[in-house]
Amino acid sequence: MEWLRLSPDEWTAVRLSLRVSTWATLVSLPFGILVAWVLARRDFPGKALLNGLVHLPLILPPVVTGYILLLTMGRRGPIGGFLDQHFGIVFAFRWTGAALACGIMAFPLLVRAIRLSIEAVDRRLEAAAETLGASPPLVFLTVTLPLILPGIIAGMILTFAKAMGEFGATITFVSNIPGETQTLPSAIYTFTQIPGGGQGALRLTLVSIAIAMTALIASEIFARRISRAMDLG
Repeated sequence: MEWLRLSPDEWTAVRLSLRVSTWATLVSLPFGILVAWVLARRDFPGKALLNGLVHLPLILPPVVTGYILLLTMGRRGPIGGFLDQHFGIVFAFRWTGAALACGIMAFPLLVRAIRLSIEAVDRRLEAAAETLGASPPLVFLTVTLPLILPGIIAGMILTFAKAMGEFGATITFVSNIPGETQTLPSAIYTFTQIPGGGQGALRLTLVSIAIAMTALIASEIFARRISRAMDLG
C-alpha cells in the first residue's frame, strides 16, 4: 500500500483545492442568496436576462468562461487592470483567481438550490410576520432564512463539489502552476501527461472521491439536524 502515500507536491495540490473550494463557496454565498431572493421574489424588466446571465456558465464551455475571465480580470483587462493599479489586487495566475473561476462556474448551482428553497416557502408565514410589524429584512432573517437553510446547505455542497472538480476555466485563467494554482484536477491532468504518472493520478482521484463523499455525508447529517430542530421548534 506504499503507492497510496501522497508526495509533498500532491499534498500541496490537495490543500490548495480545499482552500480554493472553501473560499469560492464562502464568497459566493451572500451573492447567491441575494440573487436567488431577487429571482424568486421580484418581477422586473430584464429578469429573464439576469436569469440567463446567472446560468450562462453552465452552458458555455468552461474554457470560454476562463478566457473571458482572462480578458476582463487579467492585468491588462479593464477590471483586472483597474484592481491591480489602484488596489494591488491580482487574480490572473494566482490561487485567488482559481477561487474566482471556481466560484463563477459553481454560482448557477448555488443560486438554483437556494431559489427553489425560497419559492417553496409559504408566503403566508412571511405575511403574518409583516402584519406583526416586522420589517422585510427582519422577516427574511427570522422567517425565510431558517426555512431555506437546507437549501442553502445543499447549494453550498454543490458549489464546493463543483469547485473541487473545476478544470477548464481555472487552467485557462490561472494556468497550472505547482504550489500556486495547481489544484487536484490540474494535478491529475499533469500526471496523465507524463510517463509513469498513472499511480499519482489514481491516488489523487481516490482523494477527490473521498473528499466529495465526506462532504455529501456531512451535508446530509447537517440538513437532518436542522430539519429535526425546526420540527421540534
